[in-house]
Amino acid sequence: MALETCGSCLSCLLIPLALWSIVVNILLYFPNGKASHAASYQLPNYVWYFEGICFSGVMVLLLAVILITLECSVFYRCCQSESCNKTYRSFISIVLALLGVAFSGYSCIIFTLGLIQGPFCNSSGGWDYIFKDTAGGYLTDYPAWSRCTEPANIVEWNVILLSILIALSGLQLIICFLKVAAELKRTLCGTYSVFVQAGIL
Repeated sequence: MALETCGSCLSCLLIPLALWSIVVNILLYFPNGKASHAASYQLPNYVWYFEGICFSGVMVLLLAVILITLECSVFYRCCQSESCNKTYRSFISIVLALLGVAFSGYSCIIFTLGLIQGPFCNSSGGWDYIFKDTAGGYLTDYPAWSRCTEPANIVEWNVILLSILIALSGLQLIICFLKVAAELKRTLCGTYSVFVQAGIL
């Protein structure tokens, strides 16, 4: 019962998470607040996937708005029976929530891979992914961070922002899973009641 009751609030929670994802992902393009590295394409390759802006950002935001619209009582009635109408709404909500799982899950994977790969920076050997062979071991090897000389503090910048994005997309993933569970329960119960009212059972 509690899961069904908070089904609508789950959709609302996706909106601030999506907006924050867009903002944090944009910050990745401006290390230390400077746009010069983005203009010269001296940024990690995963940044150009736009996953934080498109997938866990705009797409999840659109899904949240549609889900909230579906939950409004003013939504178009697809059939005469109220139980039938709610069941169809739940089916659509399940499909949309599963899309949310796909979008946020994809973003979470890309952010994690980006964090493991490390930043694209300038060192004594030139511009390269100097931590790509450490399998993420550089995250605890703080003295090695000084090997990146340009952009300044790029390792800290990437680690903090990517960790935030992983947390945001992870929360989106959990919320979408809960939404699927809530709507699935509502659909099954609603379908059962429709069958009973129609005299099938």
